[in-house]
Amino acid sequence: MAGVSSCIKYSMFVFNFLFWVCGSIILGVSIWIRVSGAQQGMDSGMLAGVNLLIAVGSIIMVLGFLGCCGAVRESRCMLMLFFIGLLLIVILQVTGGILGAVYKSQVELALNLTLTANMEALQSTTGAEKEYQETFQKFERENQCCGLLNGAEDWGKNFNKPASKICECELENPSSSDLCTKYQGRYIYKKPCGEVIMKILKDNLAIIMGISFGLAVIEILGLVFSMTLYCQIRRK
Repeated sequence: MAGVSSCIKYSMFVFNFLFWVCGSIILGVSIWIRVSGAQQGMDSGMLAGVNLLIAVGSIIMVLGFLGCCGAVRESRCMLMLFFIGLLLIVILQVTGGILGAVYKSQVELALNLTLTANMEALQSTTGAEKEYQETFQKFERENQCCGLLNGAEDWGKNFNKPASKICECELENPSSSDLCTKYQGRYIYKKPCGEVIMKILKDNLAIIMGISFGLAVIEILGLVFSMTLYCQIRRK
């Protein structure tokens, strides 16, 4: 009977040890963020994301442990559990990536609805949204844009406040720049910030999908290693 290939065995061990280390790092960092975030009053939505990372880190650690022990001890049971767990993760990743690619066009619609809802915050004159307005003005200056969807109109009455520099074009020659336009006697940035946000979102979505498919390729190698080793042990 054919023996177990040492190359496959130790390649499987190294692969899963690195897998386990990655899971440990994700879990450790996530727990640290969770604890410090809870103490500092982190938003519940962000905490939910951190909790998800804790779960992901834990699952990766368990799979890495199963893979390492299965390879070293030549345990078919552990290798099969590792294979099934990793296969489910690959299926979920690929499904998520495909759905992201298919529904990428709908991201713009969802974002527009969100931006429309946020216009009220820009137009608020009560002071309740002052922090948000100041943060958004900083975003406008950094990205040379104005408003959310309709430019300066999105600011409502706040645009004409005394000494207001909302959307103000800070270029040396705003009249000769394609980035600026004249509105109510002032030069302001022409591009709505919604376009900038959409570009950032689409770029990040493409990166996430790329990473997802890249990880899937690596995980498929793990599946091949584990099943090859499983079959060799079975024939032993």
